[in-house]
Amino acid sequence: MNARFSRLSVRGCNLGLSWVLALVVTLTIWPLVTSAEGLPELTTLVKRLKPSVVNIHATKKADAEGMMGRNPFEGTPFEHFFKQFNDQYPKDRSESQNLGSGFVIDPEGFILTNHHVVEGADKITVRFPDEREFTAKMIGGDSKTDLALIRIETGEKLPVVDMGDSEATEVGAWVLAIGNPFGLDATVTVGIVSAKGRIIGSGPYDDFIQTDAAINPGNSGGPLFDMQGKVVGINTAIFSRSGGNMGIGFAIPVNLAKSVVTQLKNNGHVTRGWLGIGIQTVTPELAQALGLKEPRGALITHVMPGGPGEKSGLKTGDVILMFDNHEINRMRELPTMVAATEVGKKVSMDVLRDGKHIQMSATTGVMPPDEDAEQPKIGSKPDNDRLGMQVEPVSERNRSRLGVDPDQNGVAVLSLLPGGPAAEAGVQRGDVLVELNRMKIDSLASYEKALEATKGKSTVLVRLIRSGDPLFIAINNKN
Repeated sequence: MNARFSRLSVRGCNLGLSWVLALVVTLTIWPLVTSAEGLPELTTLVKRLKPSVVNIHATKKADAEGMMGRNPFEGTPFEHFFKQFNDQYPKDRSESQNLGSGFVIDPEGFILTNHHVVEGADKITVRFPDEREFTAKMIGGDSKTDLALIRIETGEKLPVVDMGDSEATEVGAWVLAIGNPFGLDATVTVGIVSAKGRIIGSGPYDDFIQTDAAINPGNSGGPLFDMQGKVVGINTAIFSRSGGNMGIGFAIPVNLAKSVVTQLKNNGHVTRGWLGIGIQTVTPELAQALGLKEPRGALITHVMPGGPGEKSGLKTGDVILMFDNHEINRMRELPTMVAATEVGKKVSMDVLRDGKHIQMSATTGVMPPDEDAEQPKIGSKPDNDRLGMQVEPVSERNRSRLGVDPDQNGVAVLSLLPGGPAAEAGVQRGDVLVELNRMKIDSLASYEKALEATKGKSTVLVRLIRSGDPLFIAINNKN
């Protein structure tokens, strides 16, 4: 009996092992099967979309640099890519050439593309996938968002794309790019949305969609589609050390493009709303000093005289938490919201001032041509004081060196104690302190009085001028 039992046990183990192996193999293969079945079927979608995507060939009389127009990403990691792309022809040629992509947004022949593709062009040629070519005319361009609208006359109704909703597009969603990389017509690549809200330093309205769908030189201005065939972005830049794809591409959200396109089509240019204020990010330290439970909103660093913000009653040190019924979670959301607001519209605002919420309203003005936006500004006592600083009065002798206006008073930071509270908070030598916990500083005496009043407070809010630009900093007060 024992022997029989042993044999049965061994058979049972073999049966169990076989079952386990089968289960492991099944579980290993199952994700592959379901993933394969879950991949988007693209052939029908591509056939429908390709006729609306065009190749754009822009030519311009070569300038001294042999480049076509201004590099819109100068001073950013993407500068090399555009320079390499535009330098593909010798400098001594009489004509420079730019290749890009675009897509038809109106059956009457209106085509959307990147501004840097057609900027300053003497001739713009549009070629369809069926090899038909047309000469396009410039309707209008906007360098701040790198968008341009051109038009061709074909005598027929053209197939158009549908505009989607970039706000609703989620990270991880499948996307499809169609364009003309390296001049190769109607190339299709696929990937996912890798991230949203990317800031790459191209301008005041940075809010890019990042994708790993292959984007290369020549894709600029082409559409980024969702799996319903709707445009969610306009491909505009890649991050690359070689000029080729490295799996990091950027697209302008289509929601940003919608209002721009409407104005370009109607007026040939873009008019933006404007408040006339400077803003900065609310850091966790500033949030504590300002009485916010979490870092959010846009902190006003200065209010321009005579601007809409001043007329509405906004003050330096206010934090705008809501604008026109939209919450401001990140500081950079406000410039885009204000710019997209109709000029002359009266909007409501939720503002935090001195720890209290107040409801205000403002009427947007017209942004002056030389203004970028409601701009983010990232810009004698013998012994160190309690905050770890040595300061001196602002005088005629040091005023120009410190970059402060003739009527601006305060105290200048002479030196900082390494590891001291001010140094750790980011105060720098040469900063001019003009407020300390809301108390105005115009002399050493007023500084010492304000400093004395900070005893017992865990955080000290400082307003200063750095290289001509105002800035708030929260200092951890060690007392």
